[in-house]
Amino acid sequence: MIATLSGGTGTPKLLWGLKEICDDFFVVVNTAEDVWVSGNKICPDIDSVIYALSETIDTEKWWGVRNDSFITYERLKFLGFDEGMMIGDVDRATHILRSNLLREGKNLLEATRILKSRFGIKQEIFPMCNEEVSTLIETESGTMHFQEFWVGRRGEPEVNNIIFKGIENAKIPSEVKEFLEECKAVIIGPSNPITSIGPIISVRGYKEILKKKKVIAVSPIIGKNPVSGPAGKFMRALGYEVSPVGVAKVYRDFIDVLVIDEKDSDYELDFVEVVKADTIMKKKEDAENLSRFLLELVG
Repeated sequence: MIATLSGGTGTPKLLWGLKEICDDFFVVVNTAEDVWVSGNKICPDIDSVIYALSETIDTEKWWGVRNDSFITYERLKFLGFDEGMMIGDVDRATHILRSNLLREGKNLLEATRILKSRFGIKQEIFPMCNEEVSTLIETESGTMHFQEFWVGRRGEPEVNNIIFKGIENAKIPSEVKEFLEECKAVIIGPSNPITSIGPIISVRGYKEILKKKKVIAVSPIIGKNPVSGPAGKFMRALGYEVSPVGVAKVYRDFIDVLVIDEKDSDYELDFVEVVKADTIMKKKEDAENLSRFLLELVG
């Protein structure tokens, strides 16, 4: 059994291919970007994983549901209420069910298990924790939730610091701990190392287990540029070089192998093995090929 750690864009692309060649894996997903909107709990990264594994994700945007409509969102806007996030009508049904399960007393892990089963997904999908954790971005314009920074402000403000509010109270769920302790290896997908994977490994209990496992991470940085998203701003704000070297240093406590893109420079690091592969996933075949490469590294 293989564990994968996921954020909301790069890693779901990888999982899209991995599921075609391997059944025996589970996913631990970042929840620090979750937010309540219109009375419903939005879990963007969990939903992207669910939609990728169920073949319903919009592969143009890599968020939301393919061919979704936005009638409710647009109607609310007409009535003078801007939700701040474009939520599709089909996508909204996921949030409503999750929120009702939570109101009935289920925790986030239990609600996620129910949801993934309703989508017909075999693999386990776990939230990183059941406790509320929020990624806050300290900027020159003030401190704001990740969603306000990335969606509302389009990632434009300069970033001074990143805070995971509530992380001190978060702990690894017992179910996740059991699966991690039994897994053969851990693959960290090409997600933002600071705000996608960072919250997961900051939850009490994860690093101790990862240190005992073979950990393979795929760099979301090629050269000095992230493949997508605000990883560059966030890495600079925390004092990391924006490069595969910086990514490796974020994971230095437990990483064994760093996979960088085949077009990137050669790097020699004394604390991690560096290997090359084609890490750009424009179609499912690319994701399958990268998945095969990673499974070969697992052995």
